[in-house]
Amino acid sequence: MDPHLLRTFVTVAETGSFSAAAEHLGYTQSAISQQVATLEADLGLPLLHRRPVTPTEAGLRLLEHAGPLLLRIRAARADVLRTAALPAHRLTLAATPLALNSVLAVRLAAARAAQPRLRVTVRTCGRDEVARLVADGTAEAGLADGITAPNDPLRLPEVGPLTTVGVAEEGLVVALPGDHPLAGRAGLRLADLVDAHWLQTTLCPLERLRDLLGDGFRPALDYTGDDVHTVLNLVAAGHGLTLLPASAACGVPLVAPRLVHRVELLHGSLPPGPAADLAARLSP
Repeated sequence: MDPHLLRTFVTVAETGSFSAAAEHLGYTQSAISQQVATLEADLGLPLLHRRPVTPTEAGLRLLEHAGPLLLRIRAARADVLRTAALPAHRLTLAATPLALNSVLAVRLAAARAAQPRLRVTVRTCGRDEVARLVADGTAEAGLADGITAPNDPLRLPEVGPLTTVGVAEEGLVVALPGDHPLAGRAGLRLADLVDAHWLQTTLCPLERLRDLLGDGFRPALDYTGDDVHTVLNLVAAGHGLTLLPASAACGVPLVAPRLVHRVELLHGSLPPGPAADLAARLSP
């Protein structure tokens, strides 16, 4: 299956239009139509309804495979290109919003001090996107965070050969309003908060808590952003509880189960240079 044709099919399916896909990919509309027709002929099945442009059942099945396949191709290309020298004075670091804590910010400062001409771009995004950006070479390194048991690795998507190293772990606190009845406790158990009202956020997905303790953890409000100050304002106003790393918020320490906020460094093969030096300095 030609990955070029597969990319064209995905673009048409995502945009819902042959003309929009042509504009996005820089081809004529007739060329896009021909590429999709060639892929359909190769598979012997129609992949798109034409009016309106929507995937057929076979097209939907192919779309499930297309994203990971195209990512692995980009990751393979990036992995090969990493054997060459990287730009001497530019580096992109992809990071989840809570990954670059105070300890890692200091380590990043040390890396920059060792290379005064180095220009670092920090790009924040979700954990799965961090892995994808590092895999396809958009970012030379990444920092991803999540809630785990001590020393347990994060659950990251399968995006190709990446090195992952745990670079920081810290305790968690339950963030709650100052006048909450539990605010004065020395510690809290997660099992006692199953029926509390929680914030559903990208910083603390409630599915992760349900994985640990089963049903419960009902969302009182969904916040789809990733700004920790907004989350704390929502908590203070009584919209729900959440878990945050101790360095990010004041709260009551979580004492059971034994969980931590873990940060991992992600990178591919790194030749000697700024990216390798950064990876070494971010590691404990």
